[in-house]
Amino acid sequence: MDSFLFTLLLVFAIALGGRDQLTVAHFSDALGRSGSLLALGIAASAASAALMAWAGASLAAILPSRAAEMLVAFALAIAAAELAWPARVKRPAEPTRSLGAIAIVVLARQVGDAARFAVFAFAAEAVYPVVTVIGGAIGGGAAIALGWYAGGARLARFPLRAMRLALAALLFVAALFIGLNARYMVW
Repeated sequence: MDSFLFTLLLVFAIALGGRDQLTVAHFSDALGRSGSLLALGIAASAASAALMAWAGASLAAILPSRAAEMLVAFALAIAAAELAWPARVKRPAEPTRSLGAIAIVVLARQVGDAARFAVFAFAAEAVYPVVTVIGGAIGGGAAIALGWYAGGARLARFPLRAMRLALAALLFVAALFIGLNARYMVW
């Protein structure tokens, strides 16, 4: 249950202002708030959470416990670096009407983002990695739904960049302590 709740909350918080959320917000402005756009965003969120949880659990299963902890530390450090990187998404000049193309773009932006690296890290440490899939899918889907509903203009009013930098600092500190713990240096 802890893995589910932590993954859900962390993925939602990290995904705010992410490239995938901004992409869906821009397409929502350009194409209207269609239910199919929302559905494909949520489906892409579920697919990317499942992929990253599977990768995290699979890698952690073949590693010794201390090496798996270092894997978690590296995943969180990568998530912190991605959060600190500015999320600049160009508005589509002539938006495509192909939902398949939009789904590919959203899925590609989600697979390597900070929120999915958090799913990777939680799945590597979880006893039952499937709960991290569910938490990551719901948290990411909620962030996508918020971007779909708000649109690009409303999202621009929020201090998402400052929030992402603060979360990046917190994730880096967490990665540092987990890494030091894995090396027997903290406790």
